[in-house]
Amino acid sequence: MKEMMKDAVHVCFLILAFPFFLLFWLLSTISSKDRLFSSFSQFMSLFPGIFGNYLRLGFYRLAMSHCEKNIVISFGTLFSQVDTEIRRGVYIGPQCNIGKCQIEENCLLGSGVHIMSGKGQHNFSDLDTPLREQGGEFSKVTIGEDSWIGNGALIMANVGKKCIVGAGAVVINDVPDFAIVGGNPAKVIKMRK
Repeated sequence: MKEMMKDAVHVCFLILAFPFFLLFWLLSTISSKDRLFSSFSQFMSLFPGIFGNYLRLGFYRLAMSHCEKNIVISFGTLFSQVDTEIRRGVYIGPQCNIGKCQIEENCLLGSGVHIMSGKGQHNFSDLDTPLREQGGEFSKVTIGEDSWIGNGALIMANVGKKCIVGAGAVVINDVPDFAIVGGNPAKVIKMRK
């Protein structure tokens, strides 16, 4: 009975979010989809409490590459890329900033976690060209299943399954499965297995 009630609530919020998605879809025919998605994400991030979580889920389930219904996306969390995938059982804390990524099942992200779209977003090799004009390349970062990312961590590379990333860690290299990492740059402290 409880699952049926939850499903009904999810359907109601999908319907509530549909006009926002329709506007997003219409505007994306004349504007950059990712830039527009980022703007809609900023708007959606402002709704507080459980109402805000359900409304965000409704919109992201319609707009993202993949978004499950049994997840939590807390207040103030921003997404910048449509090509984002979030699997079931994920918790994303407040004030996170999420780029192009795949967050696998049962992951926990603390407050203020930043997942960048890889570490090649900005080129800076040409001293004669302003940094803002040098461009870069986005790559999809994967956070493996059942991993925990501590508050304020910066993630620029893949994190394996069942990992723990310490608060404030800066991950610039891939993290192997079952690792506990911390520091700047993040280094393996010990293995869980």
